Amino acid sequence: MSNLAVSSVTSDSLQQELEQLFRENYQMLYRTAYSILDNSADAEDVPQSIFLRILRSGMTPDLQKNAKPYLYRAAVNLSLNIIRSRKRHALNSGAEDIQVPLDAPDSNSVEDSHRRLAEAIAELDPEAAQILILRYMHNYSDAKIAKLLGSSRGAIAMRLFRSRARLKKLMRHSSGEK
Repeated sequence: MSNLAVSSVTSDSLQQELEQLFRENYQMLYRTAYSILDNSADAEDVPQSIFLRILRSGMTPDLQKNAKPYLYRAAVNLSLNIIRSRKRHALNSGAEDIQVPLDAPDSNSVEDSHRRLAEAIAELDPEAAQILILRYMHNYSDAKIAKLLGSSRGAIAMRLFRSRARLKKLMRHSSGEK
């Protein structure tokens, strides 16, 4: 069998394996991204971006060994990067882009709160953000999170406690409280 034939078989096999992984994990990846981004268009882009990167770089040993935790972590990290990018873009845009509606909603609106929460989560380290999202957006138990992340339940509980405290502090700071 020639190298070209072997390469074609390997490529077809990889493509089939990736298609199967995509079908099995798309909903989880989309829900994860949407829970962070609160934007369906951006949330749809996250799984596609992840699988495009995998297609370009190939299957890593981590992906082959633990696909679901690897893909989940990639979705959280990519979603947090999108939030950080939005924040940088908002800071870099000029004052002429700012439009104040005449009927400005209360600053405690649901959208404002969600935006501030997403920005605060983006300031946490990725592992802390993952644990909070798994616990409060996917309703995973400490034990299930520990199993998914390969840690002990006690370590997850402590990390969750500390992450919540840090998140509360960041939320107070973003709302102008001290």
